[in-house]
Amino acid sequence: MAAERAARRPHLVWVYTQALLHALDAATWLETSRELGRIGWDVTLVTGDPPGTPSPEGVRLVALGKTGLYLLGQAAFHARVVWGLLSRRGPVDVVLFHEMSAPWLLPLAVAGRAARRARPLYVMDTRTLPMVSAERASRRDRVRDAFYGWMNRLANRLADGRTAITPRMAEALGVPEGRLLGTWPSAVDPSRFSRARARRRWPAPEAGEPVRLVYVGNLAPERNLVGLSRVVAEAGERGMAFVLTAVGSGDGEAELRALAERLDGRLRVLPPVPHDGVPEVLAEAHIGVLPFPDEERFRVSSPIKLFEYMGAGLPVLATRIACHTDVVGDGDYAFWAEDPTDDGLLGALESAWRARGALSEMGERAARAAQDYTWAASAARLAAALERVLALRAPARGRQAERSGAP
Repeated sequence: MAAERAARRPHLVWVYTQALLHALDAATWLETSRELGRIGWDVTLVTGDPPGTPSPEGVRLVALGKTGLYLLGQAAFHARVVWGLLSRRGPVDVVLFHEMSAPWLLPLAVAGRAARRARPLYVMDTRTLPMVSAERASRRDRVRDAFYGWMNRLANRLADGRTAITPRMAEALGVPEGRLLGTWPSAVDPSRFSRARARRRWPAPEAGEPVRLVYVGNLAPERNLVGLSRVVAEAGERGMAFVLTAVGSGDGEAELRALAERLDGRLRVLPPVPHDGVPEVLAEAHIGVLPFPDEERFRVSSPIKLFEYMGAGLPVLATRIACHTDVVGDGDYAFWAEDPTDDGLLGALESAWRARGALSEMGERAARAAQDYTWAASAARLAAALERVLALRAPARGRQAERSGAP
């Protein structure tokens, strides 16, 4: 079995339960799949995009579609996934999935082990924790949070292995050391985002031009965008001209739009754009912002927009929390809010205003730092993790082949 696999490219089936191509974080799956293909993997992305959706360049996409009915839609989608795996014509070495797929795919892992036959290995990957705060969580949110907890505990016992976005995430989930195959953070394609640098026009301090801040991502209240917007308005009253553009959607969108109507152009709220359109959005900005609070759900993450801001040649304004400091370190291209309060954010804006004449040089330093955080490097870490699980199971597969009389 090991010799047979060595003669071909290992095949990974990667399950994403939503429509992928218009997701703001689509690069996580698309760019990683491309890079895995370049280093010797055969990758099939199975997604909830509408059937017939063409595959992006360099990616094999199987679009199964998914109805808007939440539970029934998930059940129907995963029934098609399971049927595809059971009726497959070619070999599948690893199935990579996330929490929402666990109820349907973990039983396949258990059944395959019980049958003592050659089968795909099932690895669960975690990219995020539930993000809705307890203070505003609905009953559905609380059920979803409990579901994620249950799926992680089950995966720790029943999956063939686990991967996570960061070591902090694995620790927060209690992934046993023997189950953790590896971690692979978010990243950026610098060549794709560098075009934003060529199009950008930096503010002229002597002309009093505003410094344009940008946020791209989920507009949930937990992201602290309302707090940052208030501080942008306060900075304006103190003679510091900032404009904040928030691009995305989420539960806090209505509140942000209502606030924008009162802030006289200092806040703009724009709808989401496809991932290919993000560089154009960043080209119009001068600083990328990440005002997240110091809470576990943010600390353990690896925010993709941080890397994309850097790749686009933007300085960053961020709260001093682990998911930001672990990347930036002592890099001289960040304005730090020592805490996520109004005072902390105002201090960061004051620093940015004083340094507005140096934003171009800071952006160049950010772009150079982004070269260390490419999707090629992240995909190599994921590939090493998947090879690790294949190597761990190779002896057992060999014994099964001998018992079955296979050559």
